[in-house]
Amino acid sequence: MHFEVLVEDNSGSIVVANALQAIFGENGGSHTWRTHSYRGLGRLPRDLRGRSAPSHRVLLEQLPRVLRGYGKSLSRDLSAVVVVVDLDDRDCVAFKRDLLGILRECTPSPRTIFRIAIEEIEAWLLGDRKAVLTAYPDARKSVLNGYAQDSICGTWELLADAVHAGGSTEIKRVGWPAAGQAKRQWAEKIGPLMTPGRNRSPSFRAFCDGVRRLAAGGPGSGEDLPK
Repeated sequence: MHFEVLVEDNSGSIVVANALQAIFGENGGSHTWRTHSYRGLGRLPRDLRGRSAPSHRVLLEQLPRVLRGYGKSLSRDLSAVVVVVDLDDRDCVAFKRDLLGILRECTPSPRTIFRIAIEEIEAWLLGDRKAVLTAYPDARKSVLNGYAQDSICGTWELLADAVHAGGSTEIKRVGWPAAGQAKRQWAEKIGPLMTPGRNRSPSFRAFCDGVRRLAAGGPGSGEDLPK
């Protein structure tokens, strides 16, 4: 199976690529994948059939156009699309419904799953505490101990408070692009150390289950739901 993976930013792309390698082995073996990182999540366009400029590299704005393209170009038997987004402060059920609505507008539609990191993809890093502590042996365990997995709590800030000198306050003081640079560093250091089987994040486990199901020939999002 070949996976086309859409992720809202570079750090997320690193986390997802490492997770796929941990699940399936080296890229190019039994399965292949290509990740596409965007410049943020943005908002869904009002007109799902409208045109969007490819140069506007914002994931939700581009999603209808990209999924229509994949529907025409990808073999449903050999390929699938994986869309990974942060929940942030959205309602999860409503957000998933909106994403499925885009897919159902595609004729033909590519085999696709949507996976939502709750609250942010840093929750997937925090889900593997051993990986965090291996990458950052001096991490503040009191901060990690106070984290409720996949809670809406300011996830990247909590990880920053655990592993970054000066915590999230220092990153915010420095300003752009310090947050993005820090997130990329966390992804690069923690991501390769993650083991899917010990990860405590329900949203990460849902991602793992979803890609395994696709690899086994199972349905994508919406295919197993009432029409």
